[in-house]
Amino acid sequence: MSRDRTLSSRPVGVAILIGLLILAGLLSVTFGARVTGWTEIRAGLGGDVRTVGGAAVASRVPRTALAALAGGALGLSGAVMQGITRNPLADPGILGVNAGAALAVVVTLAVGGLVPLEVYLWTAIAGAAVAAIAVYLIAGLGAGGATPLKLALAGAAITAALTSLTTAVVLPRGDIAGLVQSWLVGGVGGATWDRIAPVLPVMAFGAVISLACARKLDTLALGDETAAGMGETVWRARLVAAAGAVALCGAATAACGPIGFVGLVVPHLCRLVFGVSYRWILPTSIASGAALLVVADVAGRIVLRPAELDVGIVTAFLGAPVFIAIVRHRRVSAL
Repeated sequence: MSRDRTLSSRPVGVAILIGLLILAGLLSVTFGARVTGWTEIRAGLGGDVRTVGGAAVASRVPRTALAALAGGALGLSGAVMQGITRNPLADPGILGVNAGAALAVVVTLAVGGLVPLEVYLWTAIAGAAVAAIAVYLIAGLGAGGATPLKLALAGAAITAALTSLTTAVVLPRGDIAGLVQSWLVGGVGGATWDRIAPVLPVMAFGAVISLACARKLDTLALGDETAAGMGETVWRARLVAAAGAVALCGAATAACGPIGFVGLVVPHLCRLVFGVSYRWILPTSIASGAALLVVADVAGRIVLRPAELDVGIVTAFLGAPVFIAIVRHRRVSAL
């Protein structure tokens, strides 16, 4: 009966999700240090920046786009990580992937100074990949292999170590400390189309790879032995899916800084509404993550107006209690 309810609720859930995403976009171009009206919104969206309101709207459009792209990337990345590890606590932040990407970007900045975003993008992806491999190898030591608990503990240890290394790199460099500390909070302020363009192809690549692995993740959810018995090459399926997740996380971190909780909470919400099939969880995680991060950005602009609260702080406030409420529900107590 519960399965029937889930199946019947899917079209309604998708319609609501699309509506929420559109509403979030409208709120994002409306609210800020200055609240704009419909006339100014139409002018700004049409490229008319001759008025203060039109210019404000025009500047908020790329910011909204970046928040949606980063949120979708993090939501999808978290869903894939939960699928390949069968760990309900899997998330780019908890498994150390964000921390690895952040350390790589900070080291690049400290050594090479200000360089094109493309350089930070590839170093972030490399750092995310190294951190993910390290967590998996450490968790795989000993009897039982990489269990969900061992993955969470290894991720926490790697995150702490990489965060300490990041601090050690920044502390002696007063010339970059302010910039790095602001970036490490995670935010989408000051977004431009030039900032979005380099990460867009990488996000698209990661999304295509991840979505193509939906059927493989459904098979892995049955257990490694069952998946192997069904003809799936388990290590290869995990490797391909992980490549997509790392690309998504690295691109989002390079563009916005490390933002937590989006990839943790969003897949659980999608699982509750759309069921356990990753053919539904993955695409809906993109839309849900995009809507969540856009709304979080709007909330950060309103709370301290005319000042702003970085979106990384807002997601922590929003994500922590929601996640606690979700994991207490028996339906998501295990994957």
